[in-house]
Amino acid sequence: MKVACVGGGPASLYFSILMKRTDPSHDITVYERNPAGSTYGWGVTYWDELLDNLRGADPESAQAIDESSVRWDSWAAHLDDRAVVTVENGEEGFGLGRHRLLSILTERALSLGVRVEFEREIAAEEEVAGADLVIAGDGVNSGLRERHAEHFGTEVAVGRNMYIWLGTTRVFEAFTFAFVETECGWIWCYGYPFSEGQSTCVVECSPATWSGLGFGEANEADCLGLLEKLFAGMLDGHPLVGRAQADGGAHWLNFRTVTNRTWFRGNLVLLGDAAHTTHYSIGAGTALALEDAAFLVGALHGGMELEPALAGFERGRQVAIRGSQRAARYSARWYESLPRYIGLPPEQLIAVLGQRHSRLLPHVPPRLFYRLDRLSGWWGSLRGGDH
Repeated sequence: MKVACVGGGPASLYFSILMKRTDPSHDITVYERNPAGSTYGWGVTYWDELLDNLRGADPESAQAIDESSVRWDSWAAHLDDRAVVTVENGEEGFGLGRHRLLSILTERALSLGVRVEFEREIAAEEEVAGADLVIAGDGVNSGLRERHAEHFGTEVAVGRNMYIWLGTTRVFEAFTFAFVETECGWIWCYGYPFSEGQSTCVVECSPATWSGLGFGEANEADCLGLLEKLFAGMLDGHPLVGRAQADGGAHWLNFRTVTNRTWFRGNLVLLGDAAHTTHYSIGAGTALALEDAAFLVGALHGGMELEPALAGFERGRQVAIRGSQRAARYSARWYESLPRYIGLPPEQLIAVLGQRHSRLLPHVPPRLFYRLDRLSGWWGSLRGGDH
């Protein structure tokens, strides 16, 4: 099979790796519009389950990812001037620099015979007309998807809150939250390590707080300076690092949740963020993209013709990601409703934060939900953990 993968992100690269491992005779080219070594973002997160899956699919790249990752097993939360709460998470988390992840996957793909062409933009599938299969792995703003948005049934829901994705030289020992009250409302941040010298920091606030603090008019330097003051306790003297923009402004965004009714059109198939996005607060985007890639490879080698194989991929993955999509919606809603929860005692706030994916939480008073959750845990422990 001749395959053209448009976009050099994790989904396309991992798909090309697994396709070549399954059948080295596949002719696969990955087209990336940016130069080699350039990427956006700081670190990505994943959990034990994904690493286990990666080991089963391609042990070589899994080992490199494992060795390059930073681990944590607890949360730390700075609650304005009230308290700093640390809790054991009960699950090991991993952080990995996006640049390092792409480097690992690119090197592995090249070693298997995949061609990777940088600074090559594919604007239409007709530009790779000789391919048997075209992978649209070109991200949330997928140009290939947008050309056929009506066919795919693309819908985009824009989140209310503003957020900015930053880095810092403060290396957190735990997955760290900070909530700060300002005269314009609450602003919060969470950070996690992704290398020996850097961590990711994601800052979020309501539109009113964002506007009231002047972020809409501030240049990047002033924006970072104010954020460093607001989160001084969390940063412990370390600076925040922004991503420079052409206009010199800070890169604030509203999160865009993308869904598609169908994921393929002829021999064109959507993968990763081109097919679906989940709110950054659950840290699942990269894992879902890699799982998409593995599932599609399995479907293509299941003995079916191309169209039924793509239909099976679409059905299977749409079902598989529903739980993550639901968790992401409730997580985003929790942050958009922060004033409802922020007055809780510190231990209760952190406990409810950990349960923000619950469908019940928005409909029950937070203090009552906390008591019910504790009672459920106590009752489950008496029954041997079945709760």
